[in-house]
Amino acid sequence: MKQAFFITGTDTGVGKTFIACKLIQQYVAQGYKVVGMKPVAAGCELVDGEWVNDDVLKLEAASNVKAPRALTNPYSFTEPIAPHIAAELTGKTIEISVIKDAFDALSQMADIVIVEGAGGFLVPLNNTEKLADLAQALNIPVVLVVGIKLGCINHAILTYEAVKARQIQMHAWIPNQIEPQMQYYANNIASIKANLSAINMIEMA
Repeated sequence: MKQAFFITGTDTGVGKTFIACKLIQQYVAQGYKVVGMKPVAAGCELVDGEWVNDDVLKLEAASNVKAPRALTNPYSFTEPIAPHIAAELTGKTIEISVIKDAFDALSQMADIVIVEGAGGFLVPLNNTEKLADLAQALNIPVVLVVGIKLGCINHAILTYEAVKARQIQMHAWIPNQIEPQMQYYANNIASIKANLSAINMIEMA
């Protein structure tokens, strides 16, 4: 089995890493060789003398394929800001071809590659390309993580329409209850299901 998924979200902080790790753990439990990939990470801490992003560490911990960080996280920036701005500040340009090469290498090492985006689907990578272009270049199905909060219905529909407009396959959407006290949770889920009826909803404990 060779498979990969691109994890995107309705916004920053909706639980993409949490869901990506859950998916990795589920596939590992089924006996597959799985590796998580965070192509672009902004916001690092000094760990054992190396600047590393916390999301990257979590994906590494969940994965049962241990790959070089140069492959699992080709671009890493210290400042927790938009990736293209972080790249500009360090004099770098994020190149999709570099990420694609890393992804191809990981695909040779694992049965399943879980690729986690940064922020939302249309976050810029450079002056001309967005994360959506990366998903298109990798040519893998998208899993949409919807952070259930006020405004999530609009965010979910907008992201779904953006994915569909690029003719990228959407595998599923996953609700993540990021505001436990939110009122009318079930109503919001029902609304999103009605508007995203063409794709499956996956609930994860």
